[in-house]
Amino acid sequence: MKLSRESRYALVALTFLAQHPQGTLIESREIAEATKVPAAFLAKILAKLMRSGLLTSVRGGGYALARAPEQITVRDALTAIEGVDLFARCIFWRDECSEESPCPLHTMWGAVRPQVETAMIDLKIADIGSRASAPR
Repeated sequence: MKLSRESRYALVALTFLAQHPQGTLIESREIAEATKVPAAFLAKILAKLMRSGLLTSVRGGGYALARAPEQITVRDALTAIEGVDLFARCIFWRDECSEESPCPLHTMWGAVRPQVETAMIDLKIADIGSRASAPR
């Protein structure tokens, strides 16, 4: 499964917001500086996360998680950015991949895809934050 840089940055931004008390509003400029995500790119990502109900915002006041980080799944974040059909796509992103015209991994990906999606549902934004801050 190929994920965009936009998905990576969305997870980084959500993880950053999860490190603050619930409801704390943080300006996009501060998120961009802290996460090293280009501000203009981050603005588009934050807008997608808001439209999908993962963030709340106050005009001129910043962004906050709409739910507790333990209630936001990685799947929620990825589908907000990549689209709801993310786990139904060909692993090679081929539009013409189908049962009649399969890619080389079509059958295998079809069998593994539900397990990957379940893993992304089981993994929460809070889990990413705790793993990122844990000593290695």
